[in-house]
Amino acid sequence: MRKIGVALDLAAILLFVGIGRASHAHGLTFAGLASTAWPFLVGVALGRLALVVIRHSGTSFTGGLVVWISTVVLGMAFRVVSGQGIAVAFVAVALGFLGAAMLGWRALVAAIRRWRPVSQPP
Repeated sequence: MRKIGVALDLAAILLFVGIGRASHAHGLTFAGLASTAWPFLVGVALGRLALVVIRHSGTSFTGGLVVWISTVVLGMAFRVVSGQGIAVAFVAVALGFLGAAMLGWRALVAAIRRWRPVSQPP
């Protein structure tokens, strides 16, 4: 499940970046997507690394909070450091979209685990 979880977090970031670039007519070139996505990709990687260090599940809600906040906070910090800039509205949209996506798939996994019938040994 760890690899799928990582893939879902990465997909959330790439979808966020793709929608943002398309809605602002910045184009969907590989270079453009990469230049916008890298701060958030570094943020999610560091958040995931923090979970490994503290030995916490990446699929749990608490793990999702760590990954989500590190993705947005560190992503915005790296954008500022690299001269890309941020705006209050952009931070709000990033928090909302990435929070819904990153916490949403975790909530779905928790619901499936809770509702899935427990298999009985033969």
